[in-house]
Amino acid sequence: MLFALSEEQSELSATVRDLLARRGDSGSVRRAVTTARGYDEDLWRILCEQIGVAGLAIPEEYGGAGCSLLETHVVLEQLGAALTPCPLLGSGVLAAQAVLLSGHAESCARLLPGIADGTVVAALAWAGEDGRWHTDRCDVHATRSGGWTLSGTATLVLDGGAADVLLVVASTGAGQVGLFEVDPAGDGVRRTPTPAMDTTLQLARIEFDGAPGTPLTPDAAGLLGTLYDIAAVAVTALQVGTAQRGLDMTVAYSKERVQFGRPIGSFQALKHRMADMLVEVETARSVSWAAAWSAARSEPDLRHRAALAKAWCSEALNKVASETVQLHGGIAITWEHDAQMVFKRAHATSQLFGQPHEHRQRLFRLLGLARGPAAADPASAVS
Repeated sequence: MLFALSEEQSELSATVRDLLARRGDSGSVRRAVTTARGYDEDLWRILCEQIGVAGLAIPEEYGGAGCSLLETHVVLEQLGAALTPCPLLGSGVLAAQAVLLSGHAESCARLLPGIADGTVVAALAWAGEDGRWHTDRCDVHATRSGGWTLSGTATLVLDGGAADVLLVVASTGAGQVGLFEVDPAGDGVRRTPTPAMDTTLQLARIEFDGAPGTPLTPDAAGLLGTLYDIAAVAVTALQVGTAQRGLDMTVAYSKERVQFGRPIGSFQALKHRMADMLVEVETARSVSWAAAWSAARSEPDLRHRAALAKAWCSEALNKVASETVQLHGGIAITWEHDAQMVFKRAHATSQLFGQPHEHRQRLFRLLGLARGPAAADPASAVS
């Protein structure tokens, strides 16, 4: 089977790439991360209004474009290449898919149109104090006494510090977890920004103390498994784009930097290293697109492909980032150069939604190659 972009998807990719080239250069990225929301709100508005990036995977009946997660994947790859900070991953993928997978029709009709047009940024509070995205437990607990109230702490909440809508994974007792909507500005909610190695990722720690919650579903264990896979696959799109950025930077620099009277790119040893970088980028892109194809069509092999893609793409980007720094020399470790941003993106995203070794062990279990019973919780598959 050939995994390649259609003509429409290629045009979408080119459109986003051209826009980011005009509005999302290095200087713009550095300025954006210092703002209150951590991204360029004007650029986000243009991406949503003119291209509709936030609504690509949202059905038309809820104000979206009715495309698929594969189209969103295409956009994320270009955002990764430009190192552009924006809430597409946290709001347009993670939160939007959580609402859709909940099957709660009223919440879909109420929340998704705003997410789709980009006027509302939603965040999903899921990871616990251990920084892991469990599907069978969490550190926020929901109790019911007339209405539902939530108490506990969620960490590593993407875009949680400035989100307009907050979705929360919470234990409901008897080993079950549910999905709730909580007013981020309401009583019993405290949000604290969490500095990240990758400054383009906006993370937050959110504490709940008797915060009122509206249930989307009291039993979310099933949807969380799928959501975990979707999130992991979406991260690989950012990784592939960033790896391409590292490769392009390095090749361009090798043509400009002169040593011993000739461009360093003319030396055979460096040509081989850049050829290896190209192999890492292209293989990562192949497994990432294959996983996105499965996610877009809810294929039964999504779990396998998501685990493979997250492990492979994380390590591929780490290798490319390392070579980017090495082949640029001392300038690459300065704050002024973009190579350090590629390096930080590599290490940050390799931790996001599972580390490479966790996904490898998860894949081995799914294939029946690991000892012990298969783990129901993908984030705990290494235990």
